[in-house]
Amino acid sequence: MNDMILELAKKIKSMYPQKDFIPLHEPKFKGNEQKYIADCIETGWVSSVGKYVDQFERMLAEFTGVKRAVAVVNGTAALHIALKIVGIQPNDEVLIPSLTFVATGNAVVYCGAVPHFIDVSTETLGIDPFKLDDYLRDVAVINGNVCINKQTGRIIRAVVPMHTFGHPVDIDVLFDVCERWNLIMVEDAAESLGSYYKGIHTGNFGKASALSFNGNKIITTGGGGAVLTNDEKLADYAKHLTTTAKRPHRWKYEHDQIGYNYRMPNINAALGCAQLEYIDDLIEKKRRLVQRYEQLIAGCQGVRLFKEPRFARSNYWLQTLIFDENICDINQVLETFNNQKVMSRPIWTPLHLLRPFQNSPKADLQVTEKLQYQIVNIPSSPYLGDDIDG
Repeated sequence: MNDMILELAKKIKSMYPQKDFIPLHEPKFKGNEQKYIADCIETGWVSSVGKYVDQFERMLAEFTGVKRAVAVVNGTAALHIALKIVGIQPNDEVLIPSLTFVATGNAVVYCGAVPHFIDVSTETLGIDPFKLDDYLRDVAVINGNVCINKQTGRIIRAVVPMHTFGHPVDIDVLFDVCERWNLIMVEDAAESLGSYYKGIHTGNFGKASALSFNGNKIITTGGGGAVLTNDEKLADYAKHLTTTAKRPHRWKYEHDQIGYNYRMPNINAALGCAQLEYIDDLIEKKRRLVQRYEQLIAGCQGVRLFKEPRFARSNYWLQTLIFDENICDINQVLETFNNQKVMSRPIWTPLHLLRPFQNSPKADLQVTEKLQYQIVNIPSSPYLGDDIDG
């Protein structure tokens, strides 16, 4: 097994011999980025108001198929606001996967709510809706059209599916669970720009959803995020809250509630506009990269490449290897790959194991606790798929 891991690392390193070190994911700039940013500088419109913010929001809405997009400073802020506008209240419980980036849990806590951790599916790496439904039958009851946790007495208000590494969860089944238990769905689509569930772009299913444009995402605005929704009133509310809840006026500073200084600067939106102009090409290269990795690991025992679920078309944001349980030590894999200057990383530490969340309610998390020792993300930059025939 050790020889196989070393050989696999060397094969990946040989994919791009021009580079001494292959990072996990880096952005690609090949369009109008410099032109649009220079326009911001030359005109002085570099802050949170400007034509590129409006244009970026329109382009996002058109690309994803939602009615409205509201650009914000990062994906965590986007999820925080998405939860706020759908009515998450202090002391509510919000069902989230434990196998997710810490921002999912943090955004719940920002609302004064309580993360309630649930398990994931091996088919999607996201929420397992069947297991969730069984779990709710044990711990919850509908009382006055509200889902109540029988153990804590708190309202279970919402569920937040996270589309792990760009792979959509089984939305239809999860939506049925939400209807049965009167739960609001808010999608954490931070990683899934360009991913589709049964032909519909992720972010269209939740009452509100969140995107991220961090430097390692499909497209980047440097730092940034967006709230997506098909509800015009919620979109207006999101825009109001993220602009310090300031009432429109030519000169007065009137704020009608506690708001947030979350608006995306124009100069960042300019970068995003340029990136969106060729996002289809970026995604196609990442999908071609899957073919390349399949060829590389062919014949390797005890490891497989994670593939998109049968009902989805994924952006393949991060390429993912899953090692057979008890075959090898993940830390040994990570050390070997990184020693070969092939950047790789494990999946996030499950949130229920982190100190801030150790007292949070949780379901049986057997799959989550196994997967943390099986998953390794490997280099996923679009240029690695450049020379694949499509």
